[in-house]
Order: sequence, then C-alpha cells, then structure tokens
Amino acid sequence: MGNGSVMTGQQGIGTIRAVLTGKAVPYTRPGSRSAIAKSVRTAPVRLGPDGLEGDEQGDVRIHGGADKAVHCYAWAHYRAWRRELPHCGLLARPGAFGENLSVEGLLEEDVCLGDRWRVGSALLELSQGRQPCWKLNDRFDAPDMARRVQDSLRTGWYMRVIAPGLIEQGDAIALLERPFPDWTVARLLALIRDRVRDPAQLSEVLGLPLPDSWRRLFRARLESGAVESWARRLDGAR
Repeated sequence: MGNGSVMTGQQGIGTIRAVLTGKAVPYTRPGSRSAIAKSVRTAPVRLGPDGLEGDEQGDVRIHGGADKAVHCYAWAHYRAWRRELPHCGLLARPGAFGENLSVEGLLEEDVCLGDRWRVGSALLELSQGRQPCWKLNDRFDAPDMARRVQDSLRTGWYMRVIAPGLIEQGDAIALLERPFPDWTVARLLALIRDRVRDPAQLSEVLGLPLPDSWRRLFRARLESGAVESWARRLDGAR
C-alpha cells in the first residue's frame, strides 16, 4: 500500500498480554506525583475516552487526555532490557514502563500513525509515540534510562479511544484501518531522536494528522531551524 491508502476489514496483528492500571501517588522528587507503578487487572476493564477505568495520571498537563488515553508497550522489548539491566526486578513482569496495555506481536516498526484497532469491544486509534521522561530514570534507578529508551526507539505508543468498550488480557488486536502505512511509530520517533531539521521532511510530517504537541514540535523546528531542548523532559532539569 502506498502512503495515504486506507486498509479496510480486519487483520489480526497481536494480542493483549496484560491490562494494567494505577493510582497517582507522591513520587521521587518534591511535589511530583506519578501512577507509573501499575497493577495487572485480571477481569475485563472498561475503557472510556480518558482511558481505563481505575487508571490515573500524576501530571495531567503532560500525561493522559484524549490523545494519550492508553499507553501500549511491546512485551518483546523486555528481553532486550533484561540483557541490559540484568538485576532489575521490574522487568520480570509487565508494567515496568507504566504501560496500560502490554502487547505481544507488535513493535514500533509494526504500527503506524492513525492505525485503528478493535480490542475487545473497544475501538482505538494510534495517536503518537511516547516521548520518555525523567520518571523512568528514577523508577529504574538509572540516570540515563529515559534517554536510553528514546535512543533505542523502544518507547511504546499512545492510543485514543474512538468507541468505548471492555477489554481484558488475552484479547486479540484486530487492525481495521491503516491510512498512513509509510509512517510507522519508529519512523516518527526517529525524526525526533535524530534531531531532523530538513524542511522537506518536516513539511511532509506536518501534513499528517498529528496531535497538537507533536505539531508544535515539528513546526517549531521548521520555522526556527533549531531543535527543542530535552533537558527538562529527559533529566528533570528545571
């Protein structure tokens, strides 16, 4: 399929290994809160426009909202992380990265902006990749963890909820539509990671239905010719 083509019908592409939710609690630094520590839900969970029932966000200015209602993370990445962090107990089970859905069968190279999924009785749409933040540094007790996640492109991605429903572990992921098959999550994240400032590439990506935060990021690069600072996001610098 070429860029802009729309796939119709249903194609099984993966499985939900785990559904996870968490409550926002005080975190590691003064004034900070986080719900990154999530627990597996073993019964069906209702998914609404703002995410899974019972899930919270510590800082709603940055996390949550319609474009970040559900965070997905590939279970396959855990093997690589266990090689790099062999003594990290967080990696024994899903949830280490604060994901809501641990998915099997999919990586960032396999999913595209605008993909529509049927999971359980809910309809989801892929909205953007995750840009990791300093809370991963503190969670893994590794000062460069957020940067390592960004550099590896093992970030996960966010979904918005098009139609609410119930989902549970073991549900199949059915791909219904793929309107932008040339624009994988990995490709978009690499533009950010690699500090791309080429006007042709930036103009092309700005023609996509980006969330507001990514549209501002790429437009600022196009207009200024400069790359945004990552210090606050990756390191927590004030």
